[in-house]
Amino acid sequence: MLCLDKLPNSEPKETVKLFLRRHWIDLLRIFVFSGAMLLVPVVIGVVLQLGDVQVLHHPLWSVVVMLALASYLLIVHALTLTEITDYWLDVWIVTSERVINTEQQGLFNRLVSEVHLGQIQDITSETKGLLETFLTYGDVYVQTAAEKERFRFKNVDNPDDVKITISQLVKQCKTTHDHDPKLISPGLGTSPTNPDPTAKVSI
Repeated sequence: MLCLDKLPNSEPKETVKLFLRRHWIDLLRIFVFSGAMLLVPVVIGVVLQLGDVQVLHHPLWSVVVMLALASYLLIVHALTLTEITDYWLDVWIVTSERVINTEQQGLFNRLVSEVHLGQIQDITSETKGLLETFLTYGDVYVQTAAEKERFRFKNVDNPDDVKITISQLVKQCKTTHDHDPKLISPGLGTSPTNPDPTAKVSI
């Protein structure tokens, strides 16, 4: 996880404004799914017991059943730990200068990207369905001037407040530093080496 006191490529006087993770309902879903998976062998055992099928008393099938049960429990355990790790390491950090997007994609694949506040063109919050409305969580999309996929803050708490906070930070950043998105991101318009397209170049 990124250390808040040692952000990569931090700028002078840069401060953290928002530190976001997915809503706790996602973590609850993981435990509910794992609990349901753990109930499967219990249900099968009850059905076999009611049908008077004495599998565990058979010298061969008892070994097969125990190996299958151990393998099944190991798979459920691994899936649960993977999902918890994915939940814990999915982090979105908004500072006074930029937005840092950190997404864990499996156990061995991690994506970290960032965008300067001066490059942000559009911010959208989205809340869908009764559960998201009742628990006040949803997605926040941050679109930059670059032609690339927009950032998505997945299932964060109070998405409308997050949108408002980022919008205020963007306005403050552009006002304070007088950022020009074309100068921040080369290739989006005027070249940084020649900011005035009408200027004549002397040879």
